[in-house]
Amino acid sequence: MTELAWISSAISAARPQAMGALLRYFRDLDTAEEAFQDACLRALKNWPQNGPPRDPAAWLIFVGRNSGIDAVRKRAKQAPMPEEDQISDLDDAESDIAERLDGAHYRDDILRLLFICCHPDLPATQQIAVALRIVSGLTVKQIARAFLVGESAMEQRITRAKARIADAGVPFETPGAVERSERLAAVAAMVYLIFNEGYSTNSGEAPARAPLCEEAIRLARLLLRLFQTEPEIMGLAALLLLQHARAPARFDEDGEIVLLEDQDRSLWSRKMIDEGLALVDKALRHRKPGPYQVQAAIAALHARADKAEDTDWVEIDLLYGLLEQMQPSPVITLNRAVAVSKVRGPEAALAMIEPLEPRLSGYFHFFGLKGGLLMQLDRGEEARVAFDRAIALANTAAEAAHIRMHIDRLMKDGAVRTPAKKAN
Repeated sequence: MTELAWISSAISAARPQAMGALLRYFRDLDTAEEAFQDACLRALKNWPQNGPPRDPAAWLIFVGRNSGIDAVRKRAKQAPMPEEDQISDLDDAESDIAERLDGAHYRDDILRLLFICCHPDLPATQQIAVALRIVSGLTVKQIARAFLVGESAMEQRITRAKARIADAGVPFETPGAVERSERLAAVAAMVYLIFNEGYSTNSGEAPARAPLCEEAIRLARLLLRLFQTEPEIMGLAALLLLQHARAPARFDEDGEIVLLEDQDRSLWSRKMIDEGLALVDKALRHRKPGPYQVQAAIAALHARADKAEDTDWVEIDLLYGLLEQMQPSPVITLNRAVAVSKVRGPEAALAMIEPLEPRLSGYFHFFGLKGGLLMQLDRGEEARVAFDRAIALANTAAEAAHIRMHIDRLMKDGAVRTPAKKAN
């Protein structure tokens, strides 16, 4: 590893802890970020000469704190003097910051930092962008590329989000047990959002968005180190690993979607699968099931099947039933219908999803599945109508191309009539 590479790696690993601590000291996101950036610049100058510090995070926190204090002093000199009677009532700012350093609880620092990024006042896209910038340290250019927007537009999005965070007055005190649990659930949801932003893509965008999946997995592992006995965090990390393990097989050479049952399983990452399966088994031993654990258990059943026909669809149906009880949702029922079609046939699955149509009328996957089930039942005309609707709702070119493939198959089999051409 080159000199610059190990420094970059050390700074990236230390960033969440250092940023979290600096944010607690200065209670201002911009000040904390400026202090950390200054510490990083000094590290690039100091570490090659003096060697790596024993604890890079502590070094960055100490240097960043001093830099931040200098900046606070400079701003204070430029500010108007307060009234005489107010001066005697002011606390010593430097002593206050030192006390925060001495009482540091890095686990809560990192959790607070992540929690601030997923503040409920922020739209999901802003939550993800701020987390990738502040916690993960991705550049604005990298984030903009992942979201397929211009750099200036992303800069404005992050600036607006930071302003809303500042206006929200997020508390900086160490959270109690109940609040910590609530924060952890919100942070886990944000990490899952980051992963989905990278996972829900087409082959052309995959190289740009893959870092989002990888960063979500890194954050999940970070949470796992902080909360080693939390089975839901184990479940979250396992779910992301098991899903991302299939990434090399999700698209063919032409960029078309390859369904799970048709994927070349030899392309799946065995290392990620083994790590994910171990976490699933560990989480389930706690006997405190939660939504992430159940979804991870479903992904594990797919990962354990050497061939698609070996998949335990009965167990997957049962797990989706449990997930429906935990998180009632038409999308979960839709996913369960796939398992039902394998266990009880397409007619039973179709009966399950038809009541969902009013709530999923704008959802691509609903009409894609409905068309597929109708096709299995030899109801070609109805399948064509469903597939046409799916194409209209497709989020990516790959999704639309996949549905057109089914329509072509229907046409080839003569299951639907070719529309008559209009007279000229």
